[in-house]
Amino acid sequence: MPNIRKSMPNITLPDGSQRQYEGAVTLAQVAASIGPGLAKAALAGKVNGQLVDLSHRISHDAHVAIVTDKDPEGLDIIRHSTAHLLAYAVKELFPEAQVTIGPVIDNGFYYDFAYKRPFTLEDLATIEAKMAELAARDEPVVRRVVPRDEAVTFFKGQGEHYKAEIIAGIPAGEDVSLYTEGRFTDLCRGPHVPSTGRLKVFKLMKVAGAYWRGDHHNEQLQRIYGTAWARKEEQAAYLQRLEEAERRDHRRLGKELDLFHFQEDGPGLAFWHPKGWALWQVVEQYLRQVYRDSGYQEVRCPQVLDVSLWKRSGHWDNYAENMFFTESEKRQFALKPMNCPGHVQLFNAALRSYRELPLRYGEFGACHRNEPSGGLHGLLRVRGFTQDDGHIFCTEDQIESEVTAFHRQAMQVYADFGFTEIDLKIALRPDKRIGEDAVWDKAEAALRAALGACGVRWTELPGEGAFYGPKIEYHMKDSIGRAWQVGTMQVDFMMPERLDADYIDENSVRKRPVMLHRAIVGSMERFIGILIEHHAGALPLWLAPIQAVVLNITDESAAYASEITQALKKQGLRVESDLRNEKITYKIREHSLQKIPYLLVVGDKERASQAVSVRARGNKDLGVLPLAEFSQRTRKELADLQ
Repeated sequence: MPNIRKSMPNITLPDGSQRQYEGAVTLAQVAASIGPGLAKAALAGKVNGQLVDLSHRISHDAHVAIVTDKDPEGLDIIRHSTAHLLAYAVKELFPEAQVTIGPVIDNGFYYDFAYKRPFTLEDLATIEAKMAELAARDEPVVRRVVPRDEAVTFFKGQGEHYKAEIIAGIPAGEDVSLYTEGRFTDLCRGPHVPSTGRLKVFKLMKVAGAYWRGDHHNEQLQRIYGTAWARKEEQAAYLQRLEEAERRDHRRLGKELDLFHFQEDGPGLAFWHPKGWALWQVVEQYLRQVYRDSGYQEVRCPQVLDVSLWKRSGHWDNYAENMFFTESEKRQFALKPMNCPGHVQLFNAALRSYRELPLRYGEFGACHRNEPSGGLHGLLRVRGFTQDDGHIFCTEDQIESEVTAFHRQAMQVYADFGFTEIDLKIALRPDKRIGEDAVWDKAEAALRAALGACGVRWTELPGEGAFYGPKIEYHMKDSIGRAWQVGTMQVDFMMPERLDADYIDENSVRKRPVMLHRAIVGSMERFIGILIEHHAGALPLWLAPIQAVVLNITDESAAYASEITQALKKQGLRVESDLRNEKITYKIREHSLQKIPYLLVVGDKERASQAVSVRARGNKDLGVLPLAEFSQRTRKELADLQ
């Protein structure tokens, strides 16, 4: 007899309620049976936890959830479907263009194309208009499954050689899914919206270069970026955030505030101007004090080391493509991409006892990494950078207390710099790694235990750890809601083994130490770039490269202005004077644009009363204050901010 249960599926919904249907049913029909509102809002669904199209048929008992644009998966489906709509529009307008891949990314999507000429901004406007036209047709998006070889033949017949190459890489004998809307067919796992009419809010943002399969040896393609949302107001808010981010762009502010610059003679390498270096020194000296207060000994290791060391450490096999190499006297050397192997050499320079552990080294270590030129981005992505790097050599029993202490230390540092929203993540073992699984189990468990002891929550990132160990990542949110990954704490059982580090335990037995890799701000360059954008260039008093400028109104008050400048410098403030023969309104405006925290204006009246007329940043007139009162004010502000 036939199985009656299979022909009458019992559907369990997220609220626990159940519905039974007389025969096989699609997700669209399930949504319609629940109510017309849900049927109209439905984009896709989940069957036993798996995302599927609304056309998916259910013939067995299953747990079912309907996905709408209010679900995170719903927004991803909208964006992925809009990427297909982009490709559809490009093919309509430029039939000779070949499509390659088009994934979802943060806040949007992109699609890579091969075409005989570069796309222009005018092309983007035309493509976007065509997308709106195709969406208005409300054409069904239809899925079909075909054998791999049939799909290869189909796309070759369409002249889509890149797409055919992708499919040819799928194992023989497997089926693939194709999605068709109107005259356009694309390869995709899905799911997708049921029709193009569900795509109403989107905008093309820019076009950039990209290499086929991400390999610079391959052909260069054109990548069109776009954004897509469920509602107009959400897109408007996003575009407004982009405008604010552009206003805060550290590259523009770095030029306007005379902090640093980049040039082609040193791609990915910053030229620090005096004011920028003053900011750097404030950050570095603050972190140096954190080192001292936390029991770290500051050290310095060579920039260039023989490749044999990098082979023993594992970097040669796992990181060589990101390293710079040089040669001298027929020996090959590498510029260090990180500081850890050098710190192991410091540990190995003497016979160590368990009584010395934990041994903490800190270094503001200059590193170089061979980043692709297309990925360079001001201070945020560079080839030469300095880390606030530290390594702790300890026993297994000391891991939890050391990680816990570092966590509290890092959280205080972020708060001092004005960052109060921090997300914690544990990056777990990657596919490309060294060491046995049992060792990774132990390292990952140690990080979980330490964060648990701190009473904090975290999320886990499978596959995103370093090749030598898992790590805690600190992601801080800036003033406009962007998240930046900065600090890390990594547990490493492997490198001490590979580089023969050991200590003598209480039983006079040689043992391997555990190596903890830690950084609070990570790259100094990147952190300063984030700081500039977080504060929109208006750095708090304790960080400002120039904290005050003294401006004279008349030539007669110039000597008094110089006297005040020197007096404030002796009190430890970073102060300059502007004694130019210019109108005071001009000088005030010029220094206000430089976002100086305080402007001190002096004329004959101020000279006579031994006072200063104080203007705080933001065009706030604080009136005439005795110099001692202004000094007291800044001392209090520095104490409060720092």
